Amino acid sequence: MSEDQGREVAGGEERRQLDVVAVRSGQFGVHGSGDTSGFGGLQVAVVEPEDAQRPYGGWFDEVVDVLREVLAEQGIDPDRAIEKVVVSHGELTLHLSPAHLVAACKALRDDQDLRFELCLGVSGVHYPEHTGRELHASYHLLSVTHNRQLMLEVTCPDSHPHIPSVTTIYPGNDWHERETFDLFGIVFDGHPTLARILMPDDWVGHPQRKDYPLGGIPVEYKGATVPPPDTRRSYS
Repeated sequence: MSEDQGREVAGGEERRQLDVVAVRSGQFGVHGSGDTSGFGGLQVAVVEPEDAQRPYGGWFDEVVDVLREVLAEQGIDPDRAIEKVVVSHGELTLHLSPAHLVAACKALRDDQDLRFELCLGVSGVHYPEHTGRELHASYHLLSVTHNRQLMLEVTCPDSHPHIPSVTTIYPGNDWHERETFDLFGIVFDGHPTLARILMPDDWVGHPQRKDYPLGGIPVEYKGATVPPPDTRRSYS
């Protein structure tokens, strides 16, 4: 057990320590003299959010309880489907296992006590240091019936970047999943036509990943050519 994980006793009470994924230096996370922001000495810890403790507050407990009940009725172990419940900044986030994402979305949409009818899309996040969980997909759900919002989060590794598509539950996610695939490389299994949507079909790499090289392509603008960023200034 590392010093950044587990539990410790402080002031006679048990306090859960944060899971530190990485520590970034400077304003842009670069090393050496490449940081031109003036914040080269800044260090920020990237931490995995804590599993919230009950009571979560407000309607959060009701939603979690109903979802667990519906999943159990379908023969799904709620403890395996819902990996973690996070309450932060007044928002409820459910961390789900990829294998149970579709079932959870269907329950959230269809159950009369949940009714999260609308998914506002999916976006990707890349944490290169988060071994085995480098790629995150975040879904924002809205209940028009109950005027509630929550977020779902699912992770997958760089070595196997596959997450089930939810287009059968939320058809409006079609282009959002294509964009996340295009820019982050997450493959949404079961998507009807998963193809790039912003970059050309023959483009190599996924531009919003942290390991994607900065610049490298000259840009033409009204007859003038702007050299690629990596030939104008070094950031590493």
